[in-house]
Amino acid sequence: MTRRDLIDLFVLAALWGASFLFMRMGAFEFGPVALVFLRVAGATLLLIPLLAARGQLPALRAHWRAIAAVGVVNSVLPFLLFAVAALALSTALMSVFNATASIWGALVAWLWLSDRLDRSRWLGLLIGVLGVVGLSWGKADFRAGEHGVSAAMGIGACLLAAVLYGVGGNLSRKWLVGVPPMAVAAGSQLAASLVLVVPAWWWWPAVTPGGSAWLAATALALGCTGWAYVLYFGLIARAGAAQAMSVTFLIPAFALLWGWLLLDEMPTGTMLIGCAVILLGTALATGKLKLPGPDRA
Repeated sequence: MTRRDLIDLFVLAALWGASFLFMRMGAFEFGPVALVFLRVAGATLLLIPLLAARGQLPALRAHWRAIAAVGVVNSVLPFLLFAVAALALSTALMSVFNATASIWGALVAWLWLSDRLDRSRWLGLLIGVLGVVGLSWGKADFRAGEHGVSAAMGIGACLLAAVLYGVGGNLSRKWLVGVPPMAVAAGSQLAASLVLVVPAWWWWPAVTPGGSAWLAATALALGCTGWAYVLYFGLIARAGAAQAMSVTFLIPAFALLWGWLLLDEMPTGTMLIGCAVILLGTALATGKLKLPGPDRA
């Protein structure tokens, strides 16, 4: 990676780490559906003109069905699930469960695409799952909180969202090989906006949200989604997908930092240990880390 790549990687991790903070700030007043609509609609307004400027609108028109499906699986559903979880869980905890997406992606690829899993990757899957179980064990309170969402429901929503990210990544790999990444990013956000426009109108908050909630929604849309996609796909183009995916390991650190600085969320020792275990499992499951000695399928 060049110096520019490293800077973009850390900015991207900071933005995606902050997305959990902004969901916490906006979900209470907007509600999950309206907040996610503003997120994807704002990102669409930023990304579609960039796509047009690059002359890649024909790619969007040619592959709109597959891109729309990826938009539902990889944006609409996980964004909604994380927005629901934000009503009950801390910024840091959501980001740690989000880090399991690569683990589920590896498992889906093995089940669906017959990907080879060597002993390092199998061990990573096992470690990652154990990390999730350990982190969830003492926090899965089934009592509903102030906004009607229990901690157990929030944990389940985060894990389901991470599984959907894993499925969405494999759908893109299966259906969208060779399609310009920016067309996938812009088109998926456009499809998500169209899917959510009526539900957002139906569930629009009766009380007008305050300035901080609007600021959070704007930052979530333009910074954590629109600009973040531009940085991410720029990294893929310059440094390769494997290098760009290393952002996964930085996101929880920034989420912990933002939650501590801005919401006074103090991470516990259990949370930090669980995060370390899950990231170790992710590194093994994605092939970033290998066990010594020969690997056999």
